[in-house]
Amino acid sequence: MNKFKAIHFEVSERKILLRIFDIIFVLLSLFFVGIVFKFNYFNISKTNFYWTIVLGIYLNFIGSVFEMYNLQVASNQLQVIKSIILTSSITVLVYLLTPVFTPVLPSNRLQILFFFIAIFIALFLWRMIYVRFFASNRFSKKVILICDKDQLKELVYALENEDPHYRVLGFVNSDSADIKTNDDIKIKNIDINSLEEFVKKNYISEVVVASQKTDGITVNLYNQLIHLIENGYAIREYTQVYENITQRIPVKYLSRDFYRYFPFSRNNQNRFYLVIVRLFEIIISVTGLLLGLIIFPLILIGNLFGNRGKLFYRQERVGKNGKIFNIIKYRTMIKNAEEEGAVFATTNDNRVTPFGKIMRKSRLDEIPQFINILKGDMAVIGPRPERPIFVNEIAEVMPFYETRHVIKPGLTGWAQVNYSYGATIDDSLIKLQYDLYYIKHRSIFLDVNIIFKTLSTVLLYRGQ
Repeated sequence: MNKFKAIHFEVSERKILLRIFDIIFVLLSLFFVGIVFKFNYFNISKTNFYWTIVLGIYLNFIGSVFEMYNLQVASNQLQVIKSIILTSSITVLVYLLTPVFTPVLPSNRLQILFFFIAIFIALFLWRMIYVRFFASNRFSKKVILICDKDQLKELVYALENEDPHYRVLGFVNSDSADIKTNDDIKIKNIDINSLEEFVKKNYISEVVVASQKTDGITVNLYNQLIHLIENGYAIREYTQVYENITQRIPVKYLSRDFYRYFPFSRNNQNRFYLVIVRLFEIIISVTGLLLGLIIFPLILIGNLFGNRGKLFYRQERVGKNGKIFNIIKYRTMIKNAEEEGAVFATTNDNRVTPFGKIMRKSRLDEIPQFINILKGDMAVIGPRPERPIFVNEIAEVMPFYETRHVIKPGLTGWAQVNYSYGATIDDSLIKLQYDLYYIKHRSIFLDVNIIFKTLSTVLLYRGQ
């Protein structure tokens, strides 16, 4: 057995680590401030222990909204400081304004300042420790790829771009027709006969097999992989690794092996889950429409001066089981925006009006779609509904695309919160990977995760 493997935290382990130590550092900080500065607002005892539980829940919930547990953000010092400021401020505000579950507002307002400073400093210190040590190379996961040379650059980018702690140190070329090293990426080409030696010498955590050619896995290579397994090393298949890290289905590497990833999540046929989701959708839709009525005069005035035309527009979209329906939205583009034919909306699209940009950034243009949700054409969460002309175009060149239509399209979804507008076929492929991941793993937990990310997008004004 290998006794000298480098320590590495998996994605889920790092997120749990961040959440637990956020709470621990905050509670220690409040305890310390209470002793030194006679801070009496937040005291932990047997009679009020639930104050601690509520604070922990608020901290984790609000931290999720402001991306405190996004590993790319958590590993970037500047980005995480921004998240800390927002999380600390909103957590303190919400905690102070819910005295039914939290302590009564202190008569000495200086106590509030102590409360905020204690939480901010605690989060700041812990997250700087994380950036400096846990996000450093010493905790990186070192791996080797077994793949064809022409796949290497794309495979390495897909893995390392999603997980900042994932490092591909070398690869074994499984394409017997060409054994030259890829010139575009500096990854060591490992000779098959020295694979086992390289793994032990460089403290490799796992070997990832990504070859799509069975003849590339020779008897010699197979035997070496068996020896590595016997010595405690992990050998994993690329599509599994890709899905775990990116939270997308690697459609491009599945060919048409539909059976490998489907049937879908059982929740797609779970009546209890579907009833709960439908009740949730009705509540959200009614609430959204009521809020929309409150700000409707502002939207009406903005449209009058900024868009100068019809406020609403309808457009055909493809729904569940391929059924066509008319989506309702606030208009954000100029008149006759598609005189030359239908085209994808893009980032910084010059057809979008100045007021339309504000609507899109804040997602206010989506409010009328709550009507579609109440009618049952759409869900709150699901793949984004696409236009029939684009569906037909994309389905001809992209396997599995029609799979998106086995569930209702959504106002928001896993693809929408993880990727921007799809301006090309390649963008649509990436969004399809996210959509299939949602269909496969659909659950209450994933739905809540999407809601958090959507709130983050709206509050941080990052709509497209």
